[in-house]
Amino acid sequence: MDRLTAMRVFTTVVDLGSQSAAADHLDLSRPVVSRYLAELEEWVGARLMHRTTRKLSLTAAGFETLPRCRQLLELADDLQATVSVPGDAPRGLLRISVSTSFGQAQLASAVTDYVRLNPQVSIDLQMLDRTVNLVDERIDLAIRTSNDLDPNLIARKLTVCRSVLCASPAYLREHPAPQQVEELSRHNCLTHSYYGKSLWHFTRGGEDVAVPVQGNISANEASTLLSATLAGAGVSLLPTYQAGIHVQQGTLVRLLPQAEPRVLNIYAVYASRKHMPATLRSMLDFLAARFTEEPAWDI
Repeated sequence: MDRLTAMRVFTTVVDLGSQSAAADHLDLSRPVVSRYLAELEEWVGARLMHRTTRKLSLTAAGFETLPRCRQLLELADDLQATVSVPGDAPRGLLRISVSTSFGQAQLASAVTDYVRLNPQVSIDLQMLDRTVNLVDERIDLAIRTSNDLDPNLIARKLTVCRSVLCASPAYLREHPAPQQVEELSRHNCLTHSYYGKSLWHFTRGGEDVAVPVQGNISANEASTLLSATLAGAGVSLLPTYQAGIHVQQGTLVRLLPQAEPRVLNIYAVYASRKHMPATLRSMLDFLAARFTEEPAWDI
């Protein structure tokens, strides 16, 4: 029995939820998939899955075996990448987690350019406005905007995230533009549910200033706030990677340029440096070269 293939069949059946789906994905027949599962169970010495006509579910032994199979498959893939002939192109699947706003505004085009250069790589982009568990959710790489990262993760700084205080010309025709940050408390401020929900931070004249804000729209991702701001709903504090082009085009107006919003860092984070697949290393190098310390989208 090819034990590595049997483990790959087992993990694929679990991931896709059925033997027939795994057979299609791996280009194997259904009987061959069943035989690999049976041989793996014989080698392990325990039943790994409950099989019914409606669904498959893991046994206790299956839950114990699954993460070990994944680990062995990763080691095998890493070994193959390590001993391959220098110059071999990156290959395989990378699962990347990123916020909706940065994914849509910047990472999608970066990934498009990467796979054009590396056609044997497939990218699964997970647009998630929450912090994911890299191991549990099988994420190879996460793009995070923060100044307070989990110390258990490995991080590589890519660039910085600056924000711009802005509103649409339509909003400003009805509401005089604020002249001081303290005046923001009198405006309808559109806020992010997880960042600056009720307090916006600025640096003015070398001093930190915190301004309480409130408004009638909040959202858990910045793309929604951008749309509402463009529609004239209020004042927003938006990342320049997303809103900068609208300021340049005049569809948004920058407010209080003398007050600088808090600057955050943008990192690529991953679970471990050990046994890093060559494709992941290639993607990290590509993103680090593309997103510099002084990003082109800043205004």
